[in-house]
Amino acid sequence: MSMHFTKDHEWISVEGDVGTIGITDYAQEQLGDVVFVELPEVGKTVAIGEEAGVVESVKAASEIYAPVSGEVVEVNQALADEPAKVNEAPEGAGWFVKIKLSDTSQLDALMDADAYKAYVASVS
Repeated sequence: MSMHFTKDHEWISVEGDVGTIGITDYAQEQLGDVVFVELPEVGKTVAIGEEAGVVESVKAASEIYAPVSGEVVEVNQALADEPAKVNEAPEGAGWFVKIKLSDTSQLDALMDADAYKAYVASVS
């Protein structure tokens, strides 16, 4: 399993050809208390950079962008009842969607954990 990050503060953890996507701990800290999460329909096809969900907090609403292209194969329904899971475990139980990757080479354009850490330090 490998984990990759975007400059929009999403992460994707890939196992086989399915990627689990969420927002980073840095992103949830910037948002504050998450109060609502809107997720896409299972079966929807998303292109890289396309909206794959919306997260609303006490501070703002933000789109979640697909870090890769593919088909949504599962959404985290638990977030509908407990959006605070995003704050509690943003890189674990607070995941948003699972996407079957259409092109695994798109992962090459994303950052690894060390590069993302350096990026966050540069924008903080």
